[in-house]
Amino acid sequence: MAAHGRPALRDLFDESPTPHIAHPPRTHHRDFYVATDGSFREAGGGLGAVIETRDGTRVARIATADTPPDNNVAEYRALHLGLDVLAARAPRDASVGVLLDHDALASNVNSTILATRHPDGKSPRPVSVPAATQYHWRGIRARLNGFDEVRAARIDSDQNPAHPLANAPDQYRHVNREPARCVLPETSESTAGEFPPPSRADRNSGGGRASD
Repeated sequence: MAAHGRPALRDLFDESPTPHIAHPPRTHHRDFYVATDGSFREAGGGLGAVIETRDGTRVARIATADTPPDNNVAEYRALHLGLDVLAARAPRDASVGVLLDHDALASNVNSTILATRHPDGKSPRPVSVPAATQYHWRGIRARLNGFDEVRAARIDSDQNPAHPLANAPDQYRHVNREPARCVLPETSESTAGEFPPPSRADRNSGGGRASD
């Protein structure tokens, strides 16, 4: 079980719909899973993220206060933050499962991924991004293209382990003091071989792709 008594991210991902993308049984072969959430309140909001490997080993948890202008911006900022942290701790050829409780954001992520497979780079569905999130969306797209495979699943907020971190960042600020980890998922028989160590230089050289 993951933090707060919720199922491991892999279990949540496998049991949740992935907008616009078929959900074959092999999805449990994702190397890393990242759940993010953003909260907005007039008194101040927050951003939360939880990252695990496919065997349920925790890579990182983040809970930080934030002052987004609205809930949409909070959600995009949270995903941008979670992907930034994951990119610093995962190899470029990693496959990633993203868990979100924001319908439009999950749809935009998967539509963008599908566009990478289209000969003209066109998304099969329109991608509409709120104006105030444009810079964060640009950063999200760059991170999505930095991994080998990415897919987003839609979960309910009461299942999202990042939800309490985003909604009570002061209460959970201790998670930010957890030791930084660079954890690789356990190797299975079907994926023999070791991942190379993460490297910013390697990640930033050449072109990446986000795909199924």
